[in-house]
Amino acid sequence: MKDFAALFTAVDQTTKTTAKTKALAEFFISASDEDKLWTIALFSGRRPKRAVTTTQLREWAAERAEIPLWLLEESYPIVGDLAETIALVLPPPGRESDLPLTHWITELKSLAALDIDSRKARILDAWDQLDATERFLFNKLITGGFRIGVSRKLMTRALAQATGQDEPSLAHRLMGGWTPETTSFHELIEADDPEADESRPYPFYLAYQLEDPPEALGSPEDWQAEWKWDGIRGQVIVRSGAHHVWSRGEELMTDRFPEFARLPDFVPNGTVLDGEIVAWDGAEPYPFNTLQARIGRKTVPKKLLKEAPVILLAYDLLEDGGIDLRDASLQHRRTRLEALLADLPGEVPLRASPSIAFDTWDNLATTRAAAREHRAEGVMLKRLDSPYLAGRKKGDWWKWKLDPLTVDAVMIYAQQGSGRRANLFTDFTFAVWNGNDLVPFTKAYSGLTDAEFRKITAWVRKNTLQRFGPVRQVRPEHVFEIAFEGIHASPRHKSGIALRFPRMSRWRHDKAMQEANTLDDLKELLNAYG
Repeated sequence: MKDFAALFTAVDQTTKTTAKTKALAEFFISASDEDKLWTIALFSGRRPKRAVTTTQLREWAAERAEIPLWLLEESYPIVGDLAETIALVLPPPGRESDLPLTHWITELKSLAALDIDSRKARILDAWDQLDATERFLFNKLITGGFRIGVSRKLMTRALAQATGQDEPSLAHRLMGGWTPETTSFHELIEADDPEADESRPYPFYLAYQLEDPPEALGSPEDWQAEWKWDGIRGQVIVRSGAHHVWSRGEELMTDRFPEFARLPDFVPNGTVLDGEIVAWDGAEPYPFNTLQARIGRKTVPKKLLKEAPVILLAYDLLEDGGIDLRDASLQHRRTRLEALLADLPGEVPLRASPSIAFDTWDNLATTRAAAREHRAEGVMLKRLDSPYLAGRKKGDWWKWKLDPLTVDAVMIYAQQGSGRRANLFTDFTFAVWNGNDLVPFTKAYSGLTDAEFRKITAWVRKNTLQRFGPVRQVRPEHVFEIAFEGIHASPRHKSGIALRFPRMSRWRHDKAMQEANTLDDLKELLNAYG
């Protein structure tokens, strides 16, 4: 654990990627295979399941520190992180140990089988032999909130330096449904395994938002345009007579979309498609909120299957007949994709995402302006000679999204943030007018500068009307422009409306609260774009 804590400290104390990469590479060279495997797992989101509640941790820590629980609770918002708060209030350890990271993760995994008193005894015993940094990391593992400033790309680069393997190969190995319980470091990283996990997807190629005018990209004839659909980016894999569905976040979602179970009957083995999973009305996508009803479900009832059937709008072919096509040009991959899908029966939930014909950038801009009418967020631009790369790269793939929708709203509630913004009010509830009443309709917590957050925090502290736990009701006065990507009806909200990706785009010092938008204004947007 000391080596892992030293790695964390080295990574946490620098913003330089070269320094982080060096620290990781040195760890991957010197650590045991078991600790290396768990480090890779932790940095890629594969954490042990939580076996102790945060309420229990608070109580046990306060008891061990011999302080009242209220004092720990008051300290938490100031520190901004529960794991760090507990590590700070605990007394110095009574003894020292040099047990490895894998030991402590095994210890955490064993808690689930114990009664509550035994869990408490194990946690207290661990705290008594770990130093402050080790306790902090141990607490993060307990709460399931382990996050560190290391991207998967950076970790892959460090692994490449430590093992001598190339990054693309390692990136592919780290994809899929592996866990430290189902593999070893040798099997995952070092072994020559021609029969690798058949379900494993390829690393996704991601686009940057277009910031300059499209004319800066050169001749339109070098580019392919297509709609930027508002669904779930995914890869659908057909290998060895089975199918697998992966989200861009590397979540295996096969069971959530049973419609794709028919694909092995129509699509050849050795096929990997990249595209957008959308709810489909037979001619075009439904709004995103229709699909959202299915996202969090492990199983889908028949009623929902009927109300929100899905298809894959495929825009790339990554593997054809077991042959990796990623190094081929987009134009070549697109030709093969269209040939593969040309003769599929209509009932198969698979379509090629249509390309958009255009001969000038002005012509494409006119088409893009109508994106919401097609249930799209804008257009994608892809260079025809581009290979399919891994991760976010600038140059060949761009997303040209529509400007967001906006409304002006009044702030009525405020709540403190977390982490480095624990001392600031950053989470706000906004309302619009319904007659003479202000009706809450959305929350937002991003979009302002640190200086603006500090200014509004000072104002909130002086203008609090009531407190409801961590939430403060404030005097309605300040108007903010709220930007959002979509709007839909929602019976769960008092306003009857919910927004997609709301954020604060401007603090409207120039507007009085009486000038904020109305609920009728929102309903007009709902009728136009919902």
